[in-house]
Amino acid sequence: MKNWKILSLAAAALLLATAAAHAGPTLDAVKKRGHVVCGASQGTIGFGAPDDKGYWKGLDVETCRAVAVAVFGDKDKVEFVPLSGQQRIPALQTGEIDLLPRTLTWTLQRDANGVNFTTPNYYEFTGFMVAKSSSVTKAEDMTGASVCVQTGSTTEVVVNDVSNKLKLDLKPVVFDNVAATRQAFFSGRCDALITDASALASVRATQAKNPDDYVIFPANKYMDALTPAVRHGDDQWLDIVNWSIQALLNAELYGITQTNVDQMLQSDDPRIKRFVGTEPGNGKALGLDDKFAYNIVKQLGNYGEMYDRNVGKNSPLKLDRGPNRLFNEGGVIFPMSFQ
Repeated sequence: MKNWKILSLAAAALLLATAAAHAGPTLDAVKKRGHVVCGASQGTIGFGAPDDKGYWKGLDVETCRAVAVAVFGDKDKVEFVPLSGQQRIPALQTGEIDLLPRTLTWTLQRDANGVNFTTPNYYEFTGFMVAKSSSVTKAEDMTGASVCVQTGSTTEVVVNDVSNKLKLDLKPVVFDNVAATRQAFFSGRCDALITDASALASVRATQAKNPDDYVIFPANKYMDALTPAVRHGDDQWLDIVNWSIQALLNAELYGITQTNVDQMLQSDDPRIKRFVGTEPGNGKALGLDDKFAYNIVKQLGNYGEMYDRNVGKNSPLKLDRGPNRLFNEGGVIFPMSFQ
């Protein structure tokens, strides 16, 4: 029995080593190409948009950059492909992009149709934005309202669900891209605009002539997990993306920041040693450098730092973290064990 156990352990170790040694098809293709290709929004400041020099910034953008750091050690080994709500999932399924970190809601239908979701990088409710002059402050007051909505998004379903549940007779006005949807709302074609509340806050702050002229309120009582996705069929790539995001979350939990990450290389804490790679094994298990998590934090900081500069207190949006706090601070962000 003892010899059988030893052989079983040896076989398991060999399987792990073999899995790590053979890269999956996506990692092979990414390395051969020399950069990661990510789907991006068509311009939602705070989540994904180029600045005036053409450099892409935002919470979703930096999630993609974290994967580039994990694979190449360089946050700029990336390409961003702007996609509409209707284009984004087919682009992932057909291999046009490697990763889709574009305010994508994790749903059963998507999960069952060629998409694997990774780790949520933002939790949010769906909201309505209306003119303050309308005196509408909640969904129940929207009887007969027209609503600008982008096709290919879960908000199409939300509009119908809310309308039917509350007997509001809402009138969806559907557009095939983000820019047209928002322009129609601000031009007065619709009474309301619906999307993720954080995106509405971004639109109000950056596109409204006077942001104070508009109010935002929840469409329903439910919250969505906005989650980067990969294609079905490549578990190694799924793991790499998952643990690149988990590196950001765990770094915040461990108190590791862009400023102190070099000091952490001297830590005697076993968890931190595994995280920064001074105790080897984590990177090898994924087919990456053992210092991949250290490199991510060195170049991008932890999740809290990333949140604050893109959508939080250090950004123009100044969104409260709310549910996007760590679990030990009253939020729903729960890092997985980094070992």
